[in-house]
Amino acid sequence: MIACAGACILDEMPTPTLLTVGPFQENCYLHADPETSDAVVIDPGEEAARIIDAVHDSELNPRAILLTHGHVDHIGAVDTVRTEFSIPVAIGAGEEVLLADPTQNLSALSGQPLIVEPADQFLHHGETVSFGSLSFEIRSVPGHSPASVAFYDPARGICFVGDALFRGSIGRTDFPGCNHELLLRSIREQLLTLPDETRCFPGHGPETTVGYERATNPFLNGGILA
Repeated sequence: MIACAGACILDEMPTPTLLTVGPFQENCYLHADPETSDAVVIDPGEEAARIIDAVHDSELNPRAILLTHGHVDHIGAVDTVRTEFSIPVAIGAGEEVLLADPTQNLSALSGQPLIVEPADQFLHHGETVSFGSLSFEIRSVPGHSPASVAFYDPARGICFVGDALFRGSIGRTDFPGCNHELLLRSIREQLLTLPDETRCFPGHGPETTVGYERATNPFLNGGILA
């Protein structure tokens, strides 16, 4: 059994549905409350039809689209999914400018500039937001992008970390608006302060845990880039 925030004990932690989409192999997640089927779609980066089909096939009640940040590989399917389910889009306050700027969201580099309709809700560090029966603590993790956020679900011991932290690595900091030192500080202060057993679901690659990264990640443990 796993102890989680609020002193709850869970015999079995639910695992979000993972859809790895698009040419950048970005991780889109469907995170649901198994009791109510309320769900959020996190970072729908590409393959909107596949994401929509997965929501319908799982008989979920989508309540919102949550964006960890505004880079092109995380936002490509936002408008189609939003229209299909008539749900709001939430993003970190300050990150919304990337949705309207192909240079900042990096889509201009591909020659296929992408502009996404404005977000409906702007999220701030430390607040708790609810979508149906799901609640998240917002943790500000800038560095990979100007105003990235992580979505921490303490009731289930899960954190969606976007491209801030990966298994054995961290997000790139060579894009416009990136800052390497800021990213390291964000990880140390906002992610490594979570319980060791917290499961972290990144924007690319396999899941990890806070404890595993604290113990082994070379960027965070005295490696040459730490």
